[in-house]
Amino acid sequence: MDLVSLFIRSAFVENMIFAFFFGMCSYLAVSKTVKTAVGLGAAVIFVLTVTVPVNWLLDTYVLQEGALSWLGSEYADVDLSFLSFIMFIAVIASIVQLVEMIVEKFSPALYGALGIFLPLIAVNCAILGGALFMQQKQFFSIGESFTYGFGSGIGWFIAVVAIAAIREKIRYSHIPPPVRGVGMAFILTGLMGLAFLGFLGF
Repeated sequence: MDLVSLFIRSAFVENMIFAFFFGMCSYLAVSKTVKTAVGLGAAVIFVLTVTVPVNWLLDTYVLQEGALSWLGSEYADVDLSFLSFIMFIAVIASIVQLVEMIVEKFSPALYGALGIFLPLIAVNCAILGGALFMQQKQFFSIGESFTYGFGSGIGWFIAVVAIAAIREKIRYSHIPPPVRGVGMAFILTGLMGLAFLGFLGF
């Protein structure tokens, strides 16, 4: 039951877009059509689901102070936590490269539609944010980190697909020129963020 609660919290209450505004660059760029939003959202789910548990293992058994004690008592005082950022980013970049190759091979049309934004998942702050929040929350098992990563990915997916669907619907609406395009996307994102605050009980 704790894992279910963690999943719901990571997907809705602590939504990467609506609670922390992480990953806004790709969120705004690919949310013009539902098709591209679904493709990138699925890629973000995969990357978060894989990288958060891998980075949890790396943090728990290599980077934390005393994490290397399994190698012997002489390593019990070793603290490699200062390498967290660079190691987390290296894991993320590796997984993103794998996703890019898979999408290019099995869905060239989607690969072409996503363009530069697919490799830019590597620098999407939602991905690194997932790893850093995992570290901050000090999960006790890989199952918790897996659930958190998957839930965060689902939350990002819901956000980008929802805004893409709305932007497609209002494309031919009479919107004042000053707020057309990205301006309206920001307004909608703010309103949706307020709506998601309801999951906090406000």
